[in-house]
Amino acid sequence: MEAKSVEEIPTADGWQCEPKWDGFRCLAFRRGKEIYLQSKSGQPLARYFPDIVAALARLPAKKFVLDGELVIDVGGRFSFDELQLRLHPAASRVQKLAAAHPATFIVFDLLESDAGKSLLKVPLRERRMALEKFASKNLKSAAAIRLSPATTSLAQAKKWFDKAGGNLDGIIAKRLDAVYASGERTAVVKVKNIRTADCVVGGFRYASGSKLIGSLLLGLYDDTGLLHHVGFTSAFKTTDKRALTKKFEALRKPPGFTGNAPGGPSRWSTERSGKWEPVDPKVVVEVTYDHFTGDRFRHGTRIVRWRKDKAPRQCTLDQVAHREGRAIALL
Repeated sequence: MEAKSVEEIPTADGWQCEPKWDGFRCLAFRRGKEIYLQSKSGQPLARYFPDIVAALARLPAKKFVLDGELVIDVGGRFSFDELQLRLHPAASRVQKLAAAHPATFIVFDLLESDAGKSLLKVPLRERRMALEKFASKNLKSAAAIRLSPATTSLAQAKKWFDKAGGNLDGIIAKRLDAVYASGERTAVVKVKNIRTADCVVGGFRYASGSKLIGSLLLGLYDDTGLLHHVGFTSAFKTTDKRALTKKFEALRKPPGFTGNAPGGPSRWSTERSGKWEPVDPKVVVEVTYDHFTGDRFRHGTRIVRWRKDKAPRQCTLDQVAHREGRAIALL
């Protein structure tokens, strides 16, 4: 099931709310000794999470299909960077990472029972009851497989939403009468906590195969005066790209970032070039963001306005400090 973004948690009856965990979406299949993990996009994940495969193999149930989120706790916070590091071609490296920082599979739906019954056409209300029964029988001693909390209380959902930031992306709300509709957005919504920050433009990247700007690279200063790369924005109109290109090409000047600098191609988008152009850090832009973790914005940001009234050195990391939300207890 896919979620449609909305601005507010549904207030009408008939909705179940759950925390939106900051991890990798995962389907787990078991048929006796065979266990298969599948990503949201249909890619196999088992080779990258041998610790979760082993944990699932130890469950009393010999068959099931579970829907959930893979997360890795580092120092009391879920680390998306550690998840990405698991996507390594060397099995020895993956095993080392798994030993250092074991993953957890947070389960929020049951698609096939331990009796082999498909629950895809069963309403969420009944699937949740079946999942809780499954959890009581199978997950009590499984530290790496946990049941995600759920509630029909708007007050409780708002409390979770207020904690969004570190381990949480926000809130997921699902219709209790909805069957499991793979790939559809008809009965599930997500609500994220949108914030703003004033950032310095420290560089840019050209769009793939183009001489026009594709993204601006954003930075924030630390207490020692170093400018650290914290994310990017590419949410500007096509009609504005030529003017932006001319503006920032005129500002090209190394080093751009004096602290943490932009890395190479993303593990998720290997076609993106790692090349970037440094600029004189004179331009300040206010952007919206939904999540700051691992010293950067987790997703691309959107421009609110250009801040000609603000000095670049005023754009500091304390704007995003303490935005990593408190943890929510798993069941």
